[in-house]
Amino acid sequence: MDIKRFEMFRDAVLEPVCSVIVGKKEVAQLVLTCFVCSGHVLLEDVPGTGKTMMLRAFSKVLGGKFSRIQFTPDLLPSDLTGIDFYNQKTGEFEFRPGPLFANIVLADEINRATPRTQSSLLEAMEERQISVDGKTYPLEEPFMVMATQNPLESYGTFPLPEAQTDRFFMRLHMGYPDRQEELELIGRPSTAHMIDSLQATVTPEDIAYVRENYTQVKFSPVVSGYLMDLVEKTRQDSGFSVGVSTRGAIALYKAAQVTAAFHGRDFVIPEDVKDMAPHVLGHRLSSSSLASSRDVQTYLQKLIAAVPVPTENL
Repeated sequence: MDIKRFEMFRDAVLEPVCSVIVGKKEVAQLVLTCFVCSGHVLLEDVPGTGKTMMLRAFSKVLGGKFSRIQFTPDLLPSDLTGIDFYNQKTGEFEFRPGPLFANIVLADEINRATPRTQSSLLEAMEERQISVDGKTYPLEEPFMVMATQNPLESYGTFPLPEAQTDRFFMRLHMGYPDRQEELELIGRPSTAHMIDSLQATVTPEDIAYVRENYTQVKFSPVVSGYLMDLVEKTRQDSGFSVGVSTRGAIALYKAAQVTAAFHGRDFVIPEDVKDMAPHVLGHRLSSSSLASSRDVQTYLQKLIAAVPVPTENL
């Protein structure tokens, strides 16, 4: 495994993205981590913080086919998957693919669609395929769903069920830029025009290489034991009614491997696991006593800090 190739891939993607989306390099690297792990990302924050622009910038830099779906209450599952229509010229039914047949799918304001439409994403996100009228159609790789949602407005929204939330690799928050960054943003040309000028900076071969070879990053028994300590702690803690699933533990394992590779290492250290845990595990936890996702995230941070970090020679 050429570890240098991972660092070059990271820089080739993040530099143009961060030149457009100011002050969000950490979030951008987490989105890229999801992409390398073949995962999906849920960006949750108040309106106007650049969620959609961040994902559009990624789609331009990574190349491939991009589609954007604006989720609304009247959106139907067939509007995502596609339909069989009757071609009068040929006298046969033909399949017309929907917007899910793309490499990167931006699902904007996903919680505004009805549960029936939301569930139509499940097969695509997990199985990389869709079924229409009894026929199965594989989706082209790479395939990634980047979804956004507004956590403040409840009118006209349908909260994502746990089954679908668990299928997102990470849930991230953009947050506001600091004062100097915001001054820079408001005084420059339109971000949308800047994104339109971006070009693909990595090749399909580069993408295939990092997505296939990050699993070669080594996990020592000590570090994997620390990862399981964190997972089991969420299952045992009385503050959570539901702990992290096995899918969540696998996701944390993968995220730590990619993080190590992006830092130029072919082995994982405990800090890689600790840094990824809040982003990978937070949305997989359920609590009846904690009111909001922010409260769950804060409680999880305290739980992670309470688990001893191994200090042996790794």
